[in-house]
Order: sequence, then C-alpha cells, then structure tokens
Amino acid sequence: MFSLCRAAITGISLGQRYGDGGSDGDTTAPSAPGQPTAGTVTANTVALTWTAATDNVGVTAYEVLRNGSVVATVSATSYTATGLTASTAYTFSVRARDAAGNVSAASAGRSVTTSSGGGNTDAGCTATYKTLTSWAGGFQAEVTVRNTGTAAGSAWTVNWTFPAGTTVGSLWNGVAGTPAVTVRNAAHNGALAAGASTTFGFVGNGSSTTSAPISCSLS
Repeated sequence: MFSLCRAAITGISLGQRYGDGGSDGDTTAPSAPGQPTAGTVTANTVALTWTAATDNVGVTAYEVLRNGSVVATVSATSYTATGLTASTAYTFSVRARDAAGNVSAASAGRSVTTSSGGGNTDAGCTATYKTLTSWAGGFQAEVTVRNTGTAAGSAWTVNWTFPAGTTVGSLWNGVAGTPAVTVRNAAHNGALAAGASTTFGFVGNGSSTTSAPISCSLS
C-alpha cells in the first residue's frame, strides 16, 4: 500500500517505476522505397531493383511483395523473382524495415508480364568482362558474348551491377539500361550462330574494376 501511495504522490506511473511499457524506443518507420524497376524478364524469372529507403536509424531489410503478399526479405536493393508462370502478369512492390521492426509503406507497384517461354531452349550464353585500360576517374572495358548452345540465337541480354559510384559512360555495340547495368544487342550484332561470339565495349566513370558478376541470356 505504501508503494502505491508513494507512486501516486510523486507522479511516477507504475510502468515508469518498474520499467514496463516505456516509450523511449524507436517508433519512426522508414520512408517507402522507390518503385521497383524490372530488368531481365524471362518466362519464369523477373530481375528487380529499386532505390533505397531512408530511416532515422537505418534500414536493415526490404520485404518484396508479389501481388500484395511478401515473398522474400533481402538486405540489398535488388531481387530476382523465380518460379513464375510464363505469360502471366505480376505486380511487385517493396517495403523497408528497420532494426526496431518498424515497417514502411509499400512502394508503388510495378506490373511485369513474364515472357511466353517459347524461346530457343538450345541456345546458351556466356559473357566475359574485361578491363582494357584505366586512368584517374575512368576506365575502358569490353564484354564478349558467346553462344555456347547448339542452335543459333537472335537476341542477347547481359546484366551486371557495378560497385557504388561506378557507372557506364559511352557504350558501343549495345544498348544500355539502368539502374543496374543491362546491355542488349544492337541491331547489327544480335544474331549469334552456335559457337559464335560478339563484343561490346564502353567507357566507365569511377574506379576501374577487373571483373564484375555478370549474367547473360540468349533467345
């Protein structure tokens, strides 16, 4: 009884007195991430990237939503959805989570339709990245695209992600996309017979890199 009266007199709540139910923790949710951008789209996969969310303490993870349901939690600002159905429309959005468990509003949705799946299944593809020369603040690189399959292909796409601060400047023998680097064949070099190869090159801005994780698709 004495403890209850003393708490009432001093104006200290029981929660404050015994440490329960305090409200000093982080309750600020991160901002919504940027709308996802679709990179390479196949019959069964979609590569997504988005701009980072901001938070008063720090974003620790991103939840990827497909048609409104969470399908993955990642720490990076990119994700490749797999196991999709050919010729099907999906809507992807992203929300951010911080260390305290606060969750942002979802980003704007991105609607993507997977391809028909009728591509050339006998065509394979490899891409080899090589830095040719470098200088302060820039470099020149070349990528060789090779058909490793048993049938001819008519179009290719190459994807990779540079470290922060490195970008593609001028490009030849290809058409580049952003924000992750996506290069598609030019009109004159898309067709590759089995075993054949072609190259494209570019001048990069930023620090040179001797290699980059790179993927290739041929149809």
